[in-house]
Amino acid sequence: MTGTRQPASDSGSDLSVEPSRTLVLGALGVIGRNVIEHLDVTGRPVLGMSRRSPSPEDPFSQIPHIAADITDRTTLESIGDELADVTHLVFAAYQEHPTLAAQVAPNLALLRSTLDALKTVGAPLRHVTLYQGHKYYGSHLGPFKTPAYETDPRLPGPNFYYDQEDLLRQRAQQENFHFTILRPEAVCGIATGNPMNLMTAIAVYATLCKHEKIPLRFPGPDLAADALYQVTDARLLARATAWAGTSPTARNEAFNMTNGDVFRWRHMFPRIAEHFGIPDAPSQTLKLAEHMPSHEHLWDQITTTSNIRRTRYSDMAAWDFADFIFHSTWDNVSSTVKIRQAGFADCIDTETMFTELFTELASRKLIPE
Repeated sequence: MTGTRQPASDSGSDLSVEPSRTLVLGALGVIGRNVIEHLDVTGRPVLGMSRRSPSPEDPFSQIPHIAADITDRTTLESIGDELADVTHLVFAAYQEHPTLAAQVAPNLALLRSTLDALKTVGAPLRHVTLYQGHKYYGSHLGPFKTPAYETDPRLPGPNFYYDQEDLLRQRAQQENFHFTILRPEAVCGIATGNPMNLMTAIAVYATLCKHEKIPLRFPGPDLAADALYQVTDARLLARATAWAGTSPTARNEAFNMTNGDVFRWRHMFPRIAEHFGIPDAPSQTLKLAEHMPSHEHLWDQITTTSNIRRTRYSDMAAWDFADFIFHSTWDNVSSTVKIRQAGFADCIDTETMFTELFTELASRKLIPE
């Protein structure tokens, strides 16, 4: 089992010769908050922005942050001065809607409004990082070509990834800035109030099993347990984001960005059970969205008796999101050769990732020790 390697060098960085400031939109999501923490630790000036403010318990609550809706033109008048020196945009914002078609207009408008706002205040924008996912390749539709490559052709829409990418390429050419598109899968990291996080869903599920003294079972069919899968550590993605914003080899390119390995849930769940100190058992197909909501009172008991932060059950896990992943019976594999050849060779063993993140969840008192 191997741990993390040192991130790729930022040699040739724009930041080494010019002052810069990074705006992270969607600062409280699992991607955004990890990017902010990484940039702050590495000494890069950063400004977070989201519709709500960080809680006092957030490690980065002292880092500059704007609680505002950037799509509101009246809001822009009051925050324009704070955006005027932004050179790098990390676009990690997303609006969930029930259908693929309904996701297009609001998410496209969000990116357009952000670029418009920075242009309006005269920000010297040099680089934009945009995140997509493996829905770009059709992972949400059923079996798709694997490994997926960045050059694979698009599928018939609707898909807001395509619309945002087209807009970004157009604006970059018109306004003379660079961009990088990163395509992670099932981003795992520390975040609250952002339930579309597979790692926290597994942590809550395992914690409840331990509380009830029952074994941990993979909650999907055998075909899903045996399918090849991959995930992306949010800490690794943050390092890739920092690299992308400064590396000439990342300019105007799209990259698959995962941990660098693949695994099967059949083998991963016993390791997760071992970490939580509970037995594992054979997989059993069930819908977490149907079974887990009734356990909210047990979560309340755990938060009371275990001296952990009182986090709303609904803020810890999106069971529908977990169900989709655990019931996908096809391989989900993408090639990460392109980003390695471009200079970012960092990686992490996924079992190590889960162990480290579960331990960090406990240290931040989000789950019991």
